Amino acid sequence: MIEVKNLVKRFEGFTALDGLSITVPTGAVYGLVGPNGAGKSTLIRHLAGIYRQDGGEVLADGEPIFDNPAVKRKIAYIPDEIFYYTQATVLDMMRFMREVYPSFDAACFEKLGEAFALDTKRPMRKLSKGQQKQAAFWLALSQRPQIVVLDEPVDGLDPVMRRQVWSLLLSDVAERGTTVLVSSHNLRELEDVCDHVGIMNRGKMLLEHSLSELQDNVVKIQLAFAEDTALPDDLTILHQSRTGRLQQLILRGRADETSARLALLNPLFLDVLPLSLEEIFIYELGGAEHEVKDIVL
Repeated sequence: MIEVKNLVKRFEGFTALDGLSITVPTGAVYGLVGPNGAGKSTLIRHLAGIYRQDGGEVLADGEPIFDNPAVKRKIAYIPDEIFYYTQATVLDMMRFMREVYPSFDAACFEKLGEAFALDTKRPMRKLSKGQQKQAAFWLALSQRPQIVVLDEPVDGLDPVMRRQVWSLLLSDVAERGTTVLVSSHNLRELEDVCDHVGIMNRGKMLLEHSLSELQDNVVKIQLAFAEDTALPDDLTILHQSRTGRLQQLILRGRADETSARLALLNPLFLDVLPLSLEEIFIYELGGAEHEVKDIVL
């Protein structure tokens, strides 16, 4: 389990993380989302043991991560920009990681070579960005980690390799109970693989739920009335738009309960529509700063 409690991090007077708390259950695939500048990468660098917090706690299985080699050996971290020694080949990095991580499984490395068709003797600096990402996953999975922390992990991978990587990760989760935290702007992809989601904004955790709870508590409804009809005052409306008589509402609440209440107003038409993670993200953030601007050039 990953636990972050009241985490604070400042950079030259700027507060990047402001009392942030997050819980990632063991064996979960947790999607971390938020707008640019929300503090996601700063949080991830704490989870990888790179940053020391200015306040709060960052724990893995109840133990602090920073300056704790025993805990950090359980964690595989793949950043957006892959690290490798300048002249290192995939084989060189494998030998290096085998010395650093006691859990590194050479037999697993050999078997995964079937999925990652890379020249292990070619310098990594000469590989494409996508190939470097493949190498990073190959090495990380061979480490047999208990926790995997990923920052924009599949950026640069082609669609076939993206599916391959997620298949390998999810197999690890199912078979070994690996805990995965992944930050990505590809919300459609996260929706397919995550069972928990946390939404960050301005260094704070806006909300975190299992994906099913999140989708159960926000609903999209289209309805139309014969004449202007006032909606109940106690409805929590996150977004409302109208085209002629047809209204589209994004509301906080359960779909069955909310639609039943609106049905009592005798609309001409009422339909409950599926809501994507991307829509939940946009409407939970709310406010004019997150609206799509209509600009005439």
